[in-house]
Amino acid sequence: MKAPDFCLPDYLGEEHCLRDFRGKWVVLYFYPKDNTSGCTREAKEFTEMRNEFEKLNAVIIGISKDSPKSHEKFINKHELNILLLSDESHEVIEKYGAWGKKKNYGREYYGTIRSTFLIDPEGNIVKEWKKVRVAGHVEDVLKTLKEVAK
Repeated sequence: MKAPDFCLPDYLGEEHCLRDFRGKWVVLYFYPKDNTSGCTREAKEFTEMRNEFEKLNAVIIGISKDSPKSHEKFINKHELNILLLSDESHEVIEKYGAWGKKKNYGREYYGTIRSTFLIDPEGNIVKEWKKVRVAGHVEDVLKTLKEVAK
């Protein structure tokens, strides 16, 4: 399946489009909110493993509905070195099916469902993870990439 294209700003306001990464593997992950425990852990683990992904010609892109300013604080606070993009309208999050009804402490609301997509150098989705649990996830994505990128 072809990955839906998009263009979104980073924390500097510079726009990045999925098509800019053709020729590379893309680990595209959607997360609920900057500076929350699970999202921080996931971003830090992707940051720690970034070199391993780069050795396999892969780039890591995280998307949330947080503002570019929020991303800037998140990146600086946790010394993140992965690309975080802002989708405040959650249009791209919805395109990828990562927006939906959630439940927390008995309260229902709509929000980002933690999801990851592995996109090949031609722009096709080769693997997706829905309703991701953070523990062990980054290692699982890297293992899958190693298997398919041979």
